[in-house]
Parts: sequence; C-alpha cells; structure tokens
Amino acid sequence: MIRTVESQPPASAPVLAAYSYCEAVTGQQARNFAYGIRLLPTPKRRAMSALYAFSRRVDDIGDGPLANDVKVARLEDTRALLTRIRDGAVDEDDTDPVAVALAHAAEHFPIPLGGLDELIDGVQMDTRGETYETWDDLKVYCRCVAGAIGRLSLGVFGTEPGVRGAERASEYADTLGLALQLTNILRDVREDAEGGRTYLPADDLSKFGCSAGFDGPTPPEGSDFAGLVHFEVRRARALFAEGYRLLPLLDRRSGACVAAMAGIYRRLLDRIERDPGAVLRGRVSLPGREKAYVAVRGLSGLDTRHVTRRAVRRRS
Repeated sequence: MIRTVESQPPASAPVLAAYSYCEAVTGQQARNFAYGIRLLPTPKRRAMSALYAFSRRVDDIGDGPLANDVKVARLEDTRALLTRIRDGAVDEDDTDPVAVALAHAAEHFPIPLGGLDELIDGVQMDTRGETYETWDDLKVYCRCVAGAIGRLSLGVFGTEPGVRGAERASEYADTLGLALQLTNILRDVREDAEGGRTYLPADDLSKFGCSAGFDGPTPPEGSDFAGLVHFEVRRARALFAEGYRLLPLLDRRSGACVAAMAGIYRRLLDRIERDPGAVLRGRVSLPGREKAYVAVRGLSGLDTRHVTRRAVRRRS
C-alpha cells in the first residue's frame, strides 16, 4: 500500500512561490494535464505541478533546437540537479523554483524520484535517434518517458488504506502511462516525422506498407495506413483497459484526476480511430468543453464504478 499525506504544515513563502511558478508552467503548457490535477487537493496538486515542471524541462531539452552534444550535456546537468534534490541538498532559497518545489514535494510524498532518471534516459534515446523494431522495443522507451510518470504520480496519489489489489497499483500506473504515450505517438505521427523521428515499430510499419514514412498529409502510396492506425488503436485500448484497474485503488479525488487525464486521451483515441488520416493533416485535439465534461465525469466516479463492476463480474 502506498500512502500519502493529505495535510501538511504551512509552507514557507519561497516554497509557495516555487509552487506557484510550477503551477503556471503546468497551466500554460499542459492543458490536458492541468484539467486533471485541478481535481486534487492543494498539496497533491502542487506536488503534481512540480513533477510536471521538472519533466517538462527534460522534454524541452530533448525537443529543442540545440545540437545533440549540447542536449546531452544539459540532460546530465538536469540529472545532477535531480541528485541534489534526492540528497536533500536544495535549500528553500535556491534560485531554481522547480528544484525548490520538487524538493519540498519529495519531502512530503513518497515520490520515487528514480522515475525522473528514467525520463532522462528516455529523452537521451531521442537524442540518439533510436528507432524501434518491435512493440517490445518501443515499450522500453514508453516506460521511460510515460510509465515512469505514472509511477511518479502514484507516489503523490497513494492508494486507499486496506484496498484489495494495492500491490499491483504501480504496475497499473505504468501500463496507463504506456496507453497515454502510444496515443501521443499516434496523434503526433506527422509532427514527429517532420522532426526526423519515427516511433511506431518498424515491424508494424512494414506489415501495413508504411515503411516509407509520413512526410506529407497523405499516407504512403499503396499503404494501408488506416489498418496501421486501427491496429495501434486496439493495442492502446488494451493498455487502457488494464491501466484503468488503477482507479478503484485510489481515493476519490485522485481517481477523478487519473480518470480525467486518461479520459481525455481515450477520447483522442476515439477521434483518431474514426478518422485515421486526420493525424497526417494536423494535430487532433479536443475542445475545452469536452475536456470539462471528461473532468466532471471523472469527479463523479463513473469510470471508477465501471471498472469496479467489471472486476466484480470477472471474480464472480
């Protein structure tokens, strides 16, 4: 069982300022994520924003225009900062607000900070231009950049005291991260191709005649692009189904947060499934009102009750 602290002693002014900075970063740069974490109580919301801000820094290094050797150096600098945070060597008056906020969060929640090392490892795979022959190969990358985030988040959420199956919570959080990342890969297939990156497994691309890649608004000539997308959608749905078993293990508001974030990506997956070619024409997204509906649905507990009923039927 993973427990967290719901109430904390008042934070100092420098710490509150650091959290405010992280929340601003989250609100500006991660609207899907922000829709979910706004459902959390304040201490958890702040801790999640600190995790996001640090993760965003790592991602921005990997996605930025810097030369690869500079990226590698900056990633190692970030890893060194993470070591300082882990060792309790970041003071409240440190000039880096993300480090201050994350250090405070790690003091009050059992956050497995090694997950951020995994994230850095994953971004380093990007800087090396790695490609993936099989789904098993791609899973290694997805676990670094997304499964690890699920496990880090679980350190903030915690599990309900005495809940059955809590020992598998970390596994479910990891799997849900894989589901979200595969959805991201499908949504961004054209954008990634333009940046010289291919994430979908080479075996899958070959199977559906898409080995030529995606450098335009139309699929490769003679390919079964829709078949490829539907194949990957089925894989993502299976991951969502397994990962959603995390929901009944969480308290109501943490479960609502996870259901909201995952629900937004499941709806993106629905849109991609209905119109596979849309991912080559532009970025598939949800309007704000639909995201708000998903958040309300998560807060109502509908998804959690659905997963719980399904689990009961399996046991009966």
